[in-house]
Amino acid sequence: MSSVIHGQLDFEFDDEFKTLEYKTEPFNNTADMQRWLREGFKHEKYTGALCDMRRPQPSWNSHIVNFFQKNFSWRDIGTSYYRMDTGTILPTHQDTYKKYIEVFDLKGQENSIYRAVVFLEDWASGHYGEYNGCSHTHWKQGEFVVWNYNVPHMAANLGTVPRYTLQVTGHVE
Repeated sequence: MSSVIHGQLDFEFDDEFKTLEYKTEPFNNTADMQRWLREGFKHEKYTGALCDMRRPQPSWNSHIVNFFQKNFSWRDIGTSYYRMDTGTILPTHQDTYKKYIEVFDLKGQENSIYRAVVFLEDWASGHYGEYNGCSHTHWKQGEFVVWNYNVPHMAANLGTVPRYTLQVTGHVE
């Protein structure tokens, strides 16, 4: 799969994701950050705050994992909740999956890795996503976007309320 797939989860989310222990970590791809500076992005907030599998996640997280196992045959699924506060931008980049590749011994098998972004709330003005050059707005809660490991994408929150998503990562054999 080299294209982007859109879908909808048939699942009712509560607001448990809003009370997670989010931590801001530096963006891990210095080459992208250098490129962004050359392109004119002079910004301090390149990443949002994460709550990955090292910290407690919502009680319903296993339902999401089961969905991607059953419907996409993904293995070794990792989840990371993501909050982009007002003014946060993440210019066009391709994920490196460095830790995921290391943990699941996938060196040389990068083409088997997939990522999904699940929107945890309905779209709000100023929230933006772009996947493989196609803009995405006006999403509904539970909508998701899936792409293969090397698809360029970006996200931004130019609105006045946080933008909550869930990143789901897995691989196929």
